[in-house]
Amino acid sequence: MSEAPVATRRRGDALEAAILDAAWAELAEVGYPRLTMEAVANRARTSKPVIYRRWPTRAELVVAAMRHKLPPFLERIDTGSIRTDLITLLERVAHRFDGVPNDTVPGLLAETFGNPAVMASLRTQIAATDVRGYMTAMLERAVERGELPTAYISTRLARLPFDLMRSEVLIHGTPLKPEVFAEIIDDIVLPAMRAAN
Repeated sequence: MSEAPVATRRRGDALEAAILDAAWAELAEVGYPRLTMEAVANRARTSKPVIYRRWPTRAELVVAAMRHKLPPFLERIDTGSIRTDLITLLERVAHRFDGVPNDTVPGLLAETFGNPAVMASLRTQIAATDVRGYMTAMLERAVERGELPTAYISTRLARLPFDLMRSEVLIHGTPLKPEVFAEIIDDIVLPAMRAAN
């Protein structure tokens, strides 16, 4: 009878990656409502205290796992038109979540709204993405083509396409389809950008 393999002690990035991989696998297998720290610890072959030291709540762990596993969207987009650049950007953001179980986002929202500390942590993680810096290069190309009067936009205006997309999904329950992206860009975002000084 062969002995079970001895687990190698992992630290730092290797341990964190193992935990995040385990959380993602659990999420895919059982969904957000049934995901537990104990199950993630067992799958990652570590202990719950090790996980809690890094991610004090299930919501923070799941958000970290999503950031770890989802493909990046901040890649250069240059279609030759600011309109199609912006629509492509929204499509790319939406498709990043194709592999996320349907109950994940509602579960995260329910948990974070009831816990101000978790909400603050999630806002910090979201703010870490430099949306304005990413969009500046796209807008500079649009100015060179004569499509926009200026490449400078406020941080709030840079966030506007994403905020509107989230609102459609979370507040109105609208499925994200190409025509929705086009309406967001044509009716609201581009007129606001063209009016920017």
